[in-house]
Amino acid sequence: MRTTARLILVALLGLGLVTGCATTGDSEQTAAEAIAAAKEANAAAKAVGYEWRDTAEMIESAEKELAAGNEAEAKALANKAKAQAENAIAQQKAENEKYMNSMSDADRAALAGAESDMSAGKQSGMGAGVTSYSVVRGDNLWDISGKENVYGNSYQWPLIYKTNRSKIKDADLIYPGQVFDIDQNASASDIDAAINHAKTRGAWSVGDVEQSDLDYLAR
Repeated sequence: MRTTARLILVALLGLGLVTGCATTGDSEQTAAEAIAAAKEANAAAKAVGYEWRDTAEMIESAEKELAAGNEAEAKALANKAKAQAENAIAQQKAENEKYMNSMSDADRAALAGAESDMSAGKQSGMGAGVTSYSVVRGDNLWDISGKENVYGNSYQWPLIYKTNRSKIKDADLIYPGQVFDIDQNASASDIDAAINHAKTRGAWSVGDVEQSDLDYLAR
């Protein structure tokens, strides 16, 4: 009986089915490499507007641990941050798919037309000073505001948020197919207030309405 059990254990070990016996490439990864991978994943999450609140702070902590010579702790924090960023990207994809699946055929056709019109506009150089913008997959307010035919300045995104407050519940969560009004006649004081809010907003997370955003809207 003991011989049989020993043979089964050996077989499981050979197949890598016993916890702790399998080896991965991560075990050979340095803390510096783990931090670089975390930064890359978080940049991808930020690009689609889904960066989690504490991921960047976790990466910063990993860098501090590495500077202090705590290789293992730095690597653990970096890997955790990378996992968060990857989960954020998966969340964005799931939200987009959920929204797309809920759209009617007419809405799908309108979205396809909007994407086609935007593509044509980019190729022809037309569309300067647009007064409305149709959201496409992967958009976020920061990127929309930075487009040359919108404001040409990403820090002015709060203007879009405030102008479309009835359409946007969370400034960090917008959906393909939404059409936003673009205020091209904002006063200098409104623009300054928007830029100041963008630069001093503080920490944020997808799905939560930040108090700083509510304070900005109330001005």
